[in-house]
This record gives sequence, C-alpha cells and structure tokens, in this order.
Amino acid sequence: MKWLNALKDFEHFMKIERGLSENTIVNYRFDVMKLVNYLEKNNIKVNAVKIGKNTIQEFLFKLSKTNNSRTQSRIISGLRSFFDYLIFEQYRSNNPLEQIELPKIGRKLPDILSLDEIDKIINSIDLKNILDHRNKTILETLYSCGLRVSELINLKLSDLYFKENFIKVTGKGDKQRFVPIGLNTQKIIKSFIINKRSKMKISDNDLDILFVNRNGKKLTRAMIFTIVKSIANKAGIKKKISPHSFRHSFATHLLQNGADLRAIQMMMGHENITTTEIYMHLDRSHLKEIVNKFHPRKN
Repeated sequence: MKWLNALKDFEHFMKIERGLSENTIVNYRFDVMKLVNYLEKNNIKVNAVKIGKNTIQEFLFKLSKTNNSRTQSRIISGLRSFFDYLIFEQYRSNNPLEQIELPKIGRKLPDILSLDEIDKIINSIDLKNILDHRNKTILETLYSCGLRVSELINLKLSDLYFKENFIKVTGKGDKQRFVPIGLNTQKIIKSFIINKRSKMKISDNDLDILFVNRNGKKLTRAMIFTIVKSIANKAGIKKKISPHSFRHSFATHLLQNGADLRAIQMMMGHENITTTEIYMHLDRSHLKEIVNKFHPRKN
C-alpha cells in the first residue's frame, strides 16, 4: 500500500468517522509526511504496511536532533494514530510505535497579557479604515470570549445571539457551545457590522462570515496571527504573543477574579478539566486571598 494512498484513506477516516476538524487533520497529515519525506530522502523503499520498528526508531533519532520534545511527542502521537488506523482496517497486525515512549516534556505555561497590556494593544489601533475597525473588533472578540483562532475565523453572523447575550461557537471536532458575550463587546461588533462591514463587498460563499478580508473572503488562521503580531509590535509589547495569548488571558483573568474553574472549562470548550487547570499555575496570589477570606482559621 503506497504511503499517499494510505494517508488519503486515513484523512477520510478522521473526517467522516471521527468528525475531526480540518486543522487537526492537517496536523496529522504533517506528522505522517515527516516520516514519508525522511524515507524518500534516505532512499528507504518500504511502504506503510511493511515498515518496522527499527526504521521508525532511526527516523525518531534523526528527528530528535532538530526538534524539541514537544514536537517529537506530537509527531509520535500522530504516527501512532495513523498505524492504529491501518490495524483497524486490517492492513497491519501491529503498531511499530507501540513500545516507543513519548519524550518527557515540561508543562508549558501560556503567555498571558495584563489588562493594561490588552488595553494598550487595542487602543494602539488607528481607526483609519474598515480593516482597522475589523482588527479592533477581532481583538475585542478574542479576549472577551476566549476563542480559538479557528473558532474566530468561522464565527458567523447567524451565531450571534445578542438578545440572549451569547454567541454560538463551533470548536474542535465541530462541537458547539454557547459562550457569554459582554454588552460592550456586543456594541463594538454591532457597530462594525452596521457601519463598516456593510460597506464591504462580501464573497457569495462567505456572506454569513463575520470577519472577512479585503476581498470579502473568510480570513485564514495565518492572517489572524499576522494581525495580532503586527498590532502588538506597534503597541510596543515585548512579550512573544499570539492570538492564543488573548484566549489564555481571558481564562486567567476570570480565574483571578473568582470565576469557577468548571465554568471556565465550559466557556473555553475544554473536554477535560485538567486542561483548564493549567491556569491555576499561572498566578497563585488569588489563592491566598481566597484562604484569607473564607477559611475559618485564617487568623
């Protein structure tokens, strides 16, 4: 079985049978193609059904020379899933990565912005044209609702339930959730839609998409990263930030102000609460305040 044929079938399986998002499928493809490119570069003639543990180990050894533990771990997980699929389809009887351990990685704490830094970034935008207004609205929405980039670019006009003070968000695996949205952010979005977006020529395929580019088409993930980095640099922010920094700041600031961890989990769309618990490690000062305020033996 040729690698590309197996990979194409694997992608179809992930999309149809498992309902994974396009971004997740792209990442799995990237992981498998790393191995395929290694085999081609080293003129190793072996297909997806016949490849053995020793060849995989040689590939991972080379990989460890140029990639950090986190990247190695992700690629190993992606390859395991690929070979598990081949076993499921009865092309193979074993997984060549079955006994290969994931490299140990430390817990990576996300970059967080203070409220002053967020205000500084948003206020640095000169509202000279429609795209400036769009960019300001994007940042306000990222921070106010804690969205992932993929959730932001797919946000639709029909997902805005402002009467109920919620927006409908489509997250990983096409799972939908309702996220509260503040009145100030609603006001900013409404103003953008009525006064700016209405003047843009929107592509027929993207008429319901909230944020579009200058050509009236849905924004890409890469464009959101470019927008955020450009505005942050202009604002003089020295931290290494990304669109995810606004999402992480959303969760951290809620936690610091007394929000329930379970509520944050639901708003973030985390399947497992252990993912949300990472924000407990960012700033422990509020924990001391809770003990001082509520513990019966605080004095």
